[in-house]
Amino acid sequence: MGKDGFLDITDKAKRSTVGNKNYVFISLLFVACCFGVFSGCSLPRIIVLKDPLTPQEHLTLGIAYEKRGELDPAIKEYKLAAKKLPLAYLYLGNVYFQKKELDEAEKYCKKAIKKDPQNADAHNNLAWLYYTKKENLNEAERLVLKALELNPSKENIYGDTLEKIRGLKNATR
Repeated sequence: MGKDGFLDITDKAKRSTVGNKNYVFISLLFVACCFGVFSGCSLPRIIVLKDPLTPQEHLTLGIAYEKRGELDPAIKEYKLAAKKLPLAYLYLGNVYFQKKELDEAEKYCKKAIKKDPQNADAHNNLAWLYYTKKENLNEAERLVLKALELNPSKENIYGDTLEKIRGLKNATR
């Protein structure tokens, strides 16, 4: 051992009577690679086979990215979370809506509803998307009425969506 308590390269060679030349050679080769002596040599890659984060942690990380306006990293985290959490599809729809990629937003809102038909926010958000695109207004009205049925406690939010959809429907007649 070195005086600081750490094993140095030569310790193993001093204690081993078999193969100490190989150990010293490999150790020196490793050091040479670290300092770029060989141009094609690099450190071994570490491959993580199991994701260290839970789906909820990916969702939380995605929310943090989204709040900072970093939408592409948020999308990456939401997609990882969506493998186990259907709620992540709603967040994906929201981010794509913010990016004005409305077809992608629609795809993920629909997926959120398919994976969790009881998610009132997903129904309302898809209704709002249709309102924004000024299309499928009958479907938008049906969706927001379903959201109201699923979660009456958000009547003020969903009611606003319904009012705007009905207003647009009346204006286009």
